[in-house]
Amino acid sequence: MHPLLILLNLAAAVMLLLWAVRMVRTGVERAWGASLAGALRRARGGVAGMATVGTMLAVVLQSATAVGILAVGFAASGIIGAGAGIAALLGADFGSALVVKLLSFDLGELVPILILVGATLFLKVENRTWRQVGRVALGIAFVLLSLRMIGEATEPLRESAVLPQIANYLRGDQLTAFVSAAILAWLLHSSVATLLLLVQFAASGFLPVEAAAPMVLGANLGGAIVAVWLTRGAGLPARHIPLGNLIFRGIAAVIWLVLLQFVPSPLQYLGDGGGVQLVNFHVLFNLSLLVFALPFVGVVERLTARLWPVADDDAEIGAAYHSALDRNTVNQPRLALASARRELLRMGEAVEAMLRPALNMLDGGDPKQILRLRAMDDEVNHRHTDIKLFIAEVNRGELTPEEAQRGLELASMAIDFEAIGDLIAKNLMNQADEKARRKLQFSNEGWAELSTIHARVVSNLHMALNVLVSSDPDTARQLVSEKSVLRRMERDSHDKHLARLRQGHAESVETSDIHLEVVRSLKEINSLLVKVAYPILAERGDLLESRLAGDDDASQKFMI
Repeated sequence: MHPLLILLNLAAAVMLLLWAVRMVRTGVERAWGASLAGALRRARGGVAGMATVGTMLAVVLQSATAVGILAVGFAASGIIGAGAGIAALLGADFGSALVVKLLSFDLGELVPILILVGATLFLKVENRTWRQVGRVALGIAFVLLSLRMIGEATEPLRESAVLPQIANYLRGDQLTAFVSAAILAWLLHSSVATLLLLVQFAASGFLPVEAAAPMVLGANLGGAIVAVWLTRGAGLPARHIPLGNLIFRGIAAVIWLVLLQFVPSPLQYLGDGGGVQLVNFHVLFNLSLLVFALPFVGVVERLTARLWPVADDDAEIGAAYHSALDRNTVNQPRLALASARRELLRMGEAVEAMLRPALNMLDGGDPKQILRLRAMDDEVNHRHTDIKLFIAEVNRGELTPEEAQRGLELASMAIDFEAIGDLIAKNLMNQADEKARRKLQFSNEGWAELSTIHARVVSNLHMALNVLVSSDPDTARQLVSEKSVLRRMERDSHDKHLARLRQGHAESVETSDIHLEVVRSLKEINSLLVKVAYPILAERGDLLESRLAGDDDASQKFMI
């Protein structure tokens, strides 16, 4: 086979592996994301308990990085401390090692069954959760299929005269092997995919175990770097979590790399065959790291706090505000409106930064974080005022009717975003204060309902910002349809809440007013977000004044 064809097949197999791993993770997040996040939020038992929950979440999500991002988000909201987050991430690394162990088994015979079941659930079942179960099944099938493709693609490489020399070089230069694997894991942004790739190479005889062992250590280090990279935009002390994990993994990887120099052929005791030995070595490394690192979590937490101290909040907030409005374009309406749209997008991003952690505040957030979210409303109000005044100044010039209409639409969106900021700062945060003051707890059922509705509204905020940027009519139609979805979710939550009150659930009785107010506020926020799509649909004549046309209506028009 021609070398280019070999590389093409190998590249395709690797990309399929990456996509399949991501497919499993996103399917699980969409089906049970709120429940999984709640499990991490409610974890108890100190660092050992957090590590256990982190392990379980990583097995389910097939990604330690995803757990790390969750932990960083909760730490930023004051729900968990940096030490607890580091412990959770150490457990998550061990969980991802168990995932590699599971996927390394010969499960090729399950591929047709998984594809049949997964495709049937995803294409033929309307229930959203079962559709995501189908997505997960398809993802696992594609992982297994990609591993088979990698084995077939590397088979001709055994006859190559150059590649065995490279493999032998890596066997003799373990530092180069270590660094190259760390870079590969960072480039792929998936330690699971990287480890599965190395295991497949070793199982096929293409990569000697002596060269693959330091590459396993490098892949573990690279995975820790990925978590640091993906959370680089988070604030301190939340960013101490991936940094602490990187310190632990970096020290452990270097220690093991040195040990490999002095212990002859240690992997021979870990099973038969290169692939099995590598998987067991990976699990052993992460298990030993978890056991020996947990007692020192507090030490590393203090070390990260000393190395990366938290900046002054007021200075940080002040430095974060930058306007996209360009006063030099006031006499050029098209450029000026484009500038206003960019500023409106920044306003929407500020609203998102308030909305995303809002529910965490209702679950016992730090009072300082609640004050911080309220302070962020000042930025939203400032941008709202700037946009209105800027558009008013633009309107004093000569505008076409279309440009004048666009200016009014942008000003209206700014008003809506400002109203969302007020709902978060004044309604949701007031409820968070009230709940914390009275030391109340939502029932498990009530919290699950609030989490589901909040996740839907956050998703719709993303969709609204996409509509603002793209003006895509199909996405706009989808966004407007979410209004009826939220109305139905609010009604269902209301009915279930009343049923719990009739049954005398103490937690539901105590938090009744708060629960209903939060649901109402989230519904109002969603209604304001939906209005982003109205100008696009109105321009196409897709809005009705009194009703929402059914799916069988060819016009597919929406009511206002």
